[in-house]
Amino acid sequence: MIQSGFFRLALSALIAIGSLSGCAYRLGDADRQIPGGYRTIAIPMFQNKTMEAGIETYFTNAVVREFERGRVGRVVSKDEAQTTLEGSIDSITYRVSSQIESGDPATLGLPRNTILNTNYQIVLITTIRVRRNSDQKVLWEGSFNGERSYLAPRIGAEGVNTANSLYNQSARNQNISAMAADLMVEAHNRITENF
Repeated sequence: MIQSGFFRLALSALIAIGSLSGCAYRLGDADRQIPGGYRTIAIPMFQNKTMEAGIETYFTNAVVREFERGRVGRVVSKDEAQTTLEGSIDSITYRVSSQIESGDPATLGLPRNTILNTNYQIVLITTIRVRRNSDQKVLWEGSFNGERSYLAPRIGAEGVNTANSLYNQSARNQNISAMAADLMVEAHNRITENF
């Protein structure tokens, strides 16, 4: 009996303290919203400022998927929307992250003075703005950076004088698509967070 009464009293005290708490941070997506509390957003094609053709579709599709999945607001045409998400891919660079040279035991059969790139790194920067359509005021703005490595085409001893450039382009596109998905999850979360 005494334990039951003590338990009720402790539980009541915890509920009272919890209800008085002024912290605005909440778990889950229930309180997420488009900046300004708006319910509709237009997402036109990202602007591609790089020389890498077609990658804007990866970013646009990824952010649309995140807004549709998150159900924070409806993605609609610009004529119907209260806000617009404007995205741009500002830069993309490719760096060699590792190489091997002839003379290394792993490179038997390579011509003398040959250097082979074994890994590349993609570095990407994108910017997103959310504007209110009524007066074009910027409600939210952020920049997102991503890095990702991938293997260079493998060159065997018999095909030393050739590399598969289609593989390299395909590997680039797959990695950029994966980077777009990751960055747009982060973008959606940062845009819609409500503390």
